[in-house]
Amino acid sequence: MPLSGLAGRAASAAPPEALFVLSGVSMYCGAAVAVQVFDDLGPAGAAWWRVFGAGMMLLVLRRSWKVGWTRRQVVLAGLFGAVTAGMNTSFYLAIDRLPLGTTVAIEFLGPVTVAALGSRTRRSWVALLLAAAGVGILADVQLEANAAGLAFALGAAALWAGYIVLGARVAGEARAIDGLAVGMLIGAVVIAPVGLGPALGVIGEWWLLVPALATAVLSNVVPYGIDQVVLRRIPRARFALLLALLPVTATAIGLVALRQTPSAIEGLGIALVVAGIAVSERTRRPGPAEAVGP
Repeated sequence: MPLSGLAGRAASAAPPEALFVLSGVSMYCGAAVAVQVFDDLGPAGAAWWRVFGAGMMLLVLRRSWKVGWTRRQVVLAGLFGAVTAGMNTSFYLAIDRLPLGTTVAIEFLGPVTVAALGSRTRRSWVALLLAAAGVGILADVQLEANAAGLAFALGAAALWAGYIVLGARVAGEARAIDGLAVGMLIGAVVIAPVGLGPALGVIGEWWLLVPALATAVLSNVVPYGIDQVVLRRIPRARFALLLALLPVTATAIGLVALRQTPSAIEGLGIALVVAGIAVSERTRRPGPAEAVGP
């Protein structure tokens, strides 16, 4: 089991929807904190601290260096970490230019694609169509608004799809959380050419380490740890559908923390996404062997 003790048993017993609410709130509270240090560290610098900080915390907590690693496990963790780091960086570059809820809605195109490829029942297709319609309304993208922000959000969407596929494989390994730790450290090396320089802005302003590392905990350690629990219990397609909760959560956090008020049409989009989740509720729960996907 990737988590141990009482916390691990509670996480394993909790319904996936409850875990995703916790995951989403934590992730986007972390994003709201990160926005506050963009002026000092830049989006790429904040992303580097998010990835590196999370990797170091997990490594120390898990003592992952004591685990015997095969070459395949290291390569798989490294690929997962590189995709995760790239996704984090693209996401921060996007929310520096677009509202949080809009960015997450665009980013959700990646999980929608994974869900479409993995769905096999009529009910799952109906759920997916409802969620996709909601995401399309929420996105409401106009190229004239900010072309660069749109490009970064779409890049994050593609990387999010890769995160789901690779994450399912990492979750299938006995050392799933250790894979997160090693993977994120490798990911920090991968994004160092664009992120390390700005991240060094903490020199002389050490107080910036507090929000930077808080972002690592809120946006990576907590939600990605939860993902590894959930991915062991459900198939990739259902995982992607549950991710439809995230645009709703991001919109709420954007409203409360960043004063980004959604319009009436965006409210309609949120309602359609929630309807997709409700329809997917009646999908059969998989057995353990199915949970990690192919």
